[in-house]
Amino acid sequence: MKFNILIVDDEKNIREGLGQSLTMDGYKVYLAENGKKGLEAINSNDIDLVITDLKMPELSGEQLLKKVTSTNPNIPVIILTGHGSIETAVNAMRDGAFDFLTKPVNLDRLSLLVKRALSSRQLVLKHRELEEEVKRLSSRQKFSSIIGKSAQMRKILEIIDQVADTKASVLITGESGVGKELVADAIHNLSRRRDNSFIKVHCAALSENLLESELFGHEKGSFTGAIARKRGRFELADKGTIFLDEIGEINQSVQIKILRVLQEKKFERVGGEDTIDVDVRIISATNKDLKDEIEKGAFREDLFYRLNVVNIHVPPLRERKEDISLLAAAFLKELSEENGKKIDGIDPKAYLALYEYNWPGNIRELRNCIESSVVMCKGNIISLEDMPPSITAESSSDYIKLTPGITLEDAEKEVIRMTLIHQKGNKTKTAEVLGIGRKTLHRKIQEYQLEAVEAKV
Repeated sequence: MKFNILIVDDEKNIREGLGQSLTMDGYKVYLAENGKKGLEAINSNDIDLVITDLKMPELSGEQLLKKVTSTNPNIPVIILTGHGSIETAVNAMRDGAFDFLTKPVNLDRLSLLVKRALSSRQLVLKHRELEEEVKRLSSRQKFSSIIGKSAQMRKILEIIDQVADTKASVLITGESGVGKELVADAIHNLSRRRDNSFIKVHCAALSENLLESELFGHEKGSFTGAIARKRGRFELADKGTIFLDEIGEINQSVQIKILRVLQEKKFERVGGEDTIDVDVRIISATNKDLKDEIEKGAFREDLFYRLNVVNIHVPPLRERKEDISLLAAAFLKELSEENGKKIDGIDPKAYLALYEYNWPGNIRELRNCIESSVVMCKGNIISLEDMPPSITAESSSDYIKLTPGITLEDAEKEVIRMTLIHQKGNKTKTAEVLGIGRKTLHRKIQEYQLEAVEAKV
């Protein structure tokens, strides 16, 4: 992408000289002779970086800095100063300036500083793009809580849309932490039952005796401690939906009663004689292989087929890593706000660590990782050092070896080559890790003749 740089200086020769140098570096340059004109340029153009002198008429560089940091905090500001005003420049950095340069300006130093500043800016813009993509996906689909653009997730969303408004029982399978409950939420919220009760029961959290009472209720005196009649979850879910999470944990006696509800829409409370009729849709979920449980004799085959009218399998995060960037962006926005911190993005090394990690805890673990990183982050960009040790221990982001004396062009080629290899030739992932657009990556691959590397992996 081509960045826009604003140079603000009341000395014409300095202003135009710096502008010419940065134009030759490939940037689009805007010039302003004082802070007031500079502010007008910022308000009327998409400026990515401001380079401003400190001492100027009408509006000083210090005043311009304060206005930029208060209204456009993501635009980095580099301060120009004479040797006699270095202390003032240091104070400006405390007020939010990215860095400062002393006059006369060393153009090589300027070039490096601009690249550093814009690298930070690019991360911010990349994070914004991801946030916008999350918004676009949420607006196009009917369920904003499920985030993903992988082929697997698109298929799941199609199935949800197709089965939600039917009466069919749905069995959601997948490892712990993949988001099975979110799928259940989406099915209920899209169904004609959405205005009625949606009752959730986490079966593994309840003992065998307590689970039966929780599901079907009990009569007063039916067991020790039953001091009053209690309605069960099935009764409370009448005309609505019940979600039975970890259905593979329930015992055989409870399985029989659930089977009867599915077949006859009837049950009795524990210790009761009256038969209760209910109209309940059952959505269940498990991280177990229920067919294995059937072979072991732990789960009834007839109940399995009643529950498994429609199966939705949610794949683990390691099998859909293209969803990581969107999930990370969504969690970063949510958790930054929750913790009262201003985090604008994740740097490429940290992103690479996220892609390389195997995520045994799936989305739940990713959310926990982002929350920890937000809390530990000292600046406004999450770095590899901010992430939990369990994530960084598996990162091979330091595998790229560059020989001292190598040209910048050859260094860039090697970084792209190795990242392509790490991402198994996936250009979308490679572009995300490098923090560049897919079109830019494609152009670089052609420029550096890396098509063979892409094809091999």
